Amino acid sequence: MYCVVMKNKKILIGISGGIAAYKTCELVRLFIKAGAEVRVIMTPSATKFVSPYTLSVLSKNEVLINLFPETEDFSKVEKVDTKTSHVNYGLWADLFIIAPATCNTIGKIVTGISDNLLLTTVLSSRCPIMIAPSMDDDMFKHQVIQKNISKLKELGYKVLQPEQGELASGLYGYGRMPEPQTIFDEAQNFLSKKKDLTGKKVLVTAGPTVEYIDAVRYITNPSTGKMGFEIARAAQERGAEVTLITGPVSLNSPENIKRIDVKSADEMFNAVKSNFKKIDYVIMSAAVEDLKPVASINKKLKKENLDKKFSFEFEKSVDILKYLGEHKNGYKLVGFALETDNELKNAKEKLTKKNLDFIVLNNPNEKGAGFGHDTNKVKLIDKKSVTDIPLSSKYEVANKILDKLLKK
Repeated sequence: MYCVVMKNKKILIGISGGIAAYKTCELVRLFIKAGAEVRVIMTPSATKFVSPYTLSVLSKNEVLINLFPETEDFSKVEKVDTKTSHVNYGLWADLFIIAPATCNTIGKIVTGISDNLLLTTVLSSRCPIMIAPSMDDDMFKHQVIQKNISKLKELGYKVLQPEQGELASGLYGYGRMPEPQTIFDEAQNFLSKKKDLTGKKVLVTAGPTVEYIDAVRYITNPSTGKMGFEIARAAQERGAEVTLITGPVSLNSPENIKRIDVKSADEMFNAVKSNFKKIDYVIMSAAVEDLKPVASINKKLKKENLDKKFSFEFEKSVDILKYLGEHKNGYKLVGFALETDNELKNAKEKLTKKNLDFIVLNNPNEKGAGFGHDTNKVKLIDKKSVTDIPLSSKYEVANKILDKLLKK
């Protein structure tokens, strides 16, 4: 049965060497049935798990495996077939899906290694790339793999969450490649996403701010900037012109976004004031440090010069969100509330006091929510309603925030 979204779409599927490769046959069948044109690239290891002939029959196209012609006598190679080159395939596709993506393939993509046809095609592609990891539970949870997956997301790849269940090793846990229907649905949702922010200008703040006590010491908070960066990425993907003002973080900017780096609350305030005119939407997801020293010392305080007990005098830092609420000029304003007690009451008070269109409430004590996680669990609160967003990737939460913003 044809699918309007998928009809005539060009889908490139990459298969790396994991046991879940057999499931990709069904994925190819789903795309073909929906009216898409499908081409397949396999790593040499993948051919040990599923037949290239089977995938060729299902896709109705030759399956590519080798980076070089299958001959030892290169004098007999008369002409390179550019129609089946990695560059051509990378330009041809509307969407490139790697399923399964082993830890080996993921690691090589992150580090730019291109020692097979699949990897060279990844590096020469201009289309969106969706990655479906597949590996054993312990491998998936390993800190190196988690860092690589986080890096993929930072680089703009769409990474699907592995499923939980019985694994080939006999263990039970995370690492199962999402089912073909799940991957197909994700691809359909991705390709059907409207450019509903085209022509709009969005200002996003992200990360922490820092306030120096002396030349080498400062106070701050654990914000990593992930939520703000995902909001910026989602807005850009939906067609917006995005300005991202960020405190000190170790994240790479999404592509085609204007990034401004700051450190202190005052620096962020000045950057916001310089960029919020003619903006349609302002999303203040930054964790601006509430306190700053009354006087910062421009040299290092020596321990031996301090008494056993000593104190510093602090004052409140600038309230950027309040300023934006007081100077609204046609833009919609979203704030964030990180609360550990009386969450709803405090968030609703902030909503009113800061003149927000709505506020995003989260609690760092909730498992998987708040600082440092790739996931979040929030409530979207306006004057009329409270919408619960269950534990989801921060990218998904970002799109829920944008969805609500467009309805205001």
